[in-house]
Amino acid sequence: MMSETHIPMPSIPKEVQEKLDAMKVKLDKFSKELVKENEDILGISLLPPAKINPEERLTKEETEKLKNRINVLVLINVETKKEWAKLRDDLIKNVQKKSKEIDENITPTVMDIAEVRENCYDAKYEILEMIGSGAPLYDPQEFLAAVKISELHKSMVLKKFDKYIVSYVAVGSLFRGEAKSFDIDVAIVIDDTDVKKMTRAELKDKLMAIIRGMGHEASQITGVKKAFHIQTYILTDFWDAIKDANPVIYTFLRDGVPIYDRGVFMPWKLLLKMGRIKPSPEAIDFQMDIGERLIQRTKGKMIGIMGDDLYYAILNPAQAALMLYGIAPPTPKETIHLMEEVFVKKEKILEKKYVDILNKIRKYYKDIEHGTLKEVTGKQIDELLKDAEDYINRIKKLFEQIQTRRDKETLQETYETCLSVVEDVLKVNEIKVKDKKQLVNLFKKHLITNKKIFTEKQLETLQLVIDTKNSKKKLSWPELEKVRREARLFIKSLVEYVQRKRGYEFERAKIRFKYGERYGEALLLENITYIIKDLDATEKEVQKAIIKADGSLGMVEKSSMEELEKEMMKINLPKKVFIKEKIFESLKKLFGSDIEILVNY
Repeated sequence: MMSETHIPMPSIPKEVQEKLDAMKVKLDKFSKELVKENEDILGISLLPPAKINPEERLTKEETEKLKNRINVLVLINVETKKEWAKLRDDLIKNVQKKSKEIDENITPTVMDIAEVRENCYDAKYEILEMIGSGAPLYDPQEFLAAVKISELHKSMVLKKFDKYIVSYVAVGSLFRGEAKSFDIDVAIVIDDTDVKKMTRAELKDKLMAIIRGMGHEASQITGVKKAFHIQTYILTDFWDAIKDANPVIYTFLRDGVPIYDRGVFMPWKLLLKMGRIKPSPEAIDFQMDIGERLIQRTKGKMIGIMGDDLYYAILNPAQAALMLYGIAPPTPKETIHLMEEVFVKKEKILEKKYVDILNKIRKYYKDIEHGTLKEVTGKQIDELLKDAEDYINRIKKLFEQIQTRRDKETLQETYETCLSVVEDVLKVNEIKVKDKKQLVNLFKKHLITNKKIFTEKQLETLQLVIDTKNSKKKLSWPELEKVRREARLFIKSLVEYVQRKRGYEFERAKIRFKYGERYGEALLLENITYIIKDLDATEKEVQKAIIKADGSLGMVEKSSMEELEKEMMKINLPKKVFIKEKIFESLKKLFGSDIEILVNY
């Protein structure tokens, strides 16, 4: 099997490479010195070498000189200056002098951007083609890059759709030589007058998709970073737009620069300049009607700003503040009342003027809603916007005040809960607590050191909660959240322990019974009984009744699992539980005479 042979690409001869490097150094120097001395230079480009025509019969010396010539275009922008002619002449002299100083082979051509446009108006596109084939040396506004990408895209489009392309026109500020231009805009007019196999709309859509795809490809090839926008028009629509006095098309004709034209765009442009293209009376009325409708639309938008945007911009934060405080989402009307009652009067953390702002904007909103206010002025909107911004900034501070208070309350609640569950744990282990200040020491001594029920880590968490509560240092939100998270785990582990411990004790105080196909349970506490009617039910129905002195049950009332759990945490069960006969009689009355008591369940 023969191995694959890799043929190396031919390398540039050393002397040629040295010549190119030397030329680059000279051109860079030429560009930098020119730009430094002349602020009116728009761009400098190295142009392709001149073609030698064999028919001219040049001497060997002339041919060699032509081969060594370095063609450079210096593009200037002086058309708007007062003494533009003198400026142009001075620039030409300066450029020629500078080129001779650096290298006699540098042959500069100086052109004003106005000359480039005039050449395009006269269908002389050679200079654009040369720029497209050249290499930019200085191009701060990317005008040369715009010409380069447009020329490449134009050639791609004409190669594929030459029959249909009427005009390829440069539009936008960049081709006017304006400094502040962020994109490159071109427009293409497509001839649709002989379309037979598809509708004009289909032709436009298909060509547009392909042409824009070519635009993306041209951007990739040239490496031009500015956005390249392509607009396509079909000839019939374009003509209708001219008749209808479409402002976009009029601007397009007035300012557009054709970089390819089949004798259609320039006649239109000249006719417009001569005042021969005039809109019809219908078109004038249509444009006038648009103006009136847009004014009404603007008024409607201003009303909308007042009626919806501004109102909800201040209402929603007010409702959020009340929710953060702990109040369920109120109605808009209730919001104003609650803001004053809670934050102004009760808590005294908000100034009344901010409630007045809320009230004022709500009044505007209701007047618009009821139709009593139909127009608003810009001055009114400005004043209300200023009030709304002031209001929003104050509500942000109110949020911070509420959050700080909530953090303190939450920390206090966490602290009290931790101490409470520690006390419960000590109680279920029959450890007496005479002084709550001794809770931590008792917890450590009996349940960590002696019985080893809990760990040092849990003791550290308890101490962290106590230290945080007593500290005057303001903690960050992540620090507070860490304390809360560890406290939740601590509380959960201790509560589960108490529930398991008490669960074993409560088993001794339970009577489980069967009636019909159901199983129920009665829990006998100190002087009250809790009855679960159906242990297998998803939502368990709980009742309670007082235990009388004779052991019978008093009037049965409705209860809940939550109430039962709270009661179980509070009551200390006796070591021995005695059941009197009367309790069974009471259960028979409640569940029927066929009730059965379960033993050893």
